[in-house]
Amino acid sequence: MLSINEIIHEAKALPAEELAVVVDTLLRFLNRQDTAIDKQWTDIAQRRLEALRSGEVAAVPGEAVLSRLQRRFPA
Repeated sequence: MLSINEIIHEAKALPAEELAVVVDTLLRFLNRQDTAIDKQWTDIAQRRLEALRSGEVAAVPGEAVLSRLQRRFPA
C-alpha cells in the first residue's frame, strides 16, 4: 500500500482532468450522498435550464458577474 506522501506525489503527476476525477471521487466518499437533496438540486438545475432555454431569464457573461463582485467587494 502506498503512503500518503506517495499518493500525493502520484496525484500531482496526473493530468488535470484525471486529478479532478480523483478529487471528486474522494469528496463523494467523504460526503455521503443524500438522494433527497440530490433530487432537489437536480430539480432546481432543470428549472433554471428550462428558464434559460425558454428566454424567461437571460444569461449573464461570467466577466460581468466577476466585475460586479469586484466592485461590490473590493480587495
